[in-house]
Formats: sequence, structure tokens, C-alpha cells
Amino acid sequence: MKVLMINGSPRLDGNTSILLNEMKNIFINNKIEVEEIIIGNKDVRGCIGCGYCASHDGCCVFNDIVNEASIKLKEAHGLIVASPVYYASPNGTLISFLDRLFYSANFDLKMKVGAAFAIARRGGTEASFDVLNKYFTISGMPIASGDYWNNGFGRTKGEILKDEEGLRNARVVAKRMIFLMKAIALAKDKYSSLLEDETRVWTHFIK
Repeated sequence: MKVLMINGSPRLDGNTSILLNEMKNIFINNKIEVEEIIIGNKDVRGCIGCGYCASHDGCCVFNDIVNEASIKLKEAHGLIVASPVYYASPNGTLISFLDRLFYSANFDLKMKVGAAFAIARRGGTEASFDVLNKYFTISGMPIASGDYWNNGFGRTKGEILKDEEGLRNARVVAKRMIFLMKAIALAKDKYSSLLEDETRVWTHFIK
């Protein structure tokens, strides 16, 4: 099994990375393959709604790290997205990345397990956490929850190490992700018929 981590921070080895490393150790100890992609320091354009991906096998017109990550996400059983908080919302680079990644995906995301984390000096984590979770819920992805909101606190590099509750919660979420991924794999053998969707219906409210 494989988990893909998306690190939205531009700071290498910063507080976001430290939190993700807590989770990474849990995965490695449980023989789960894990890969981290750092996108906070990349030049990522936002989606322009051109529709290129729909006619080009899910490949975005901007051939950058989004297309690379899409290939990895297709093979993954779980996805973790972590972001620093800017103005009570996730990093703009991360939002641009996720908009394009999820919009262009031409494969089924249903039943891949998701988890999101927001890291801040003080405020805005809950609003950011809510934004990130919407990518999962619109895609049929179950969310691994912890014992509190998935957040962490720290301003200067390494300060999050003092947030014992946040780091503990990250480890808890990692364990629950493993449980869900394994449980879903077992359930697919027995109850796959429940995942057969009805024909999609689009309801528009423009008169």
C-alpha cells in the first residue's frame, strides 16, 4: 500500500515537514510506502478551466508537477495534504495545485483515504482545514479523523515540536489511515457492488 503526501509549505524542513514526518514514521513502521511531494516552493499556475485535460487523458495543459503528482496519486491508497496557513486559508500555491490535480484526474478517487492538516502561528487552522477537506468529500474519499482538528502550531522553524497534542494527533491520524486503507481493501472483495454508482445527474439552477 502507498500513501502520497503533499507538502504545501515553501519552507524546507519547517513545521509542516516536521508534522508530516511524525506520520511518515508511522507508515514506515507499518510497512506502508510513503512519498512526499513538496510544492510550496514551486511555480504552480491555477486552473484556467480550458478543458484540455478532458480531451487529453487527464493531462493538464500546464505540464508541470501537477501531471507528475497525478500519476502518483492514481497508484496511491491514501492522500495527505498539509499546508501552512496564510490569511486564514491554505497556501495559494497549494490551492492552485489541488484545483488542477483534482479537476484533471481521469481516474477514480473514490475510497482513497484522505487527511488534511493546517499549521499556523495561532489562528486560521480550522478554516483552512475545512477548505482542504472539501477536495476529499467531493471525490468520494473517506476522511481519516483524529481526536481533534488536524492542526499544528508553531511560528519559527521547529517550534511545532512543543505542540505535543498536535504531533500526537498526527500519529493517531496516520494509524487510522492505515486501518481504513486495509479495511477498504478487504471490503472491496466482499461489497464491491455497493460502489456501483447510479448514472450521474446534473441539476442546474440557472433560469
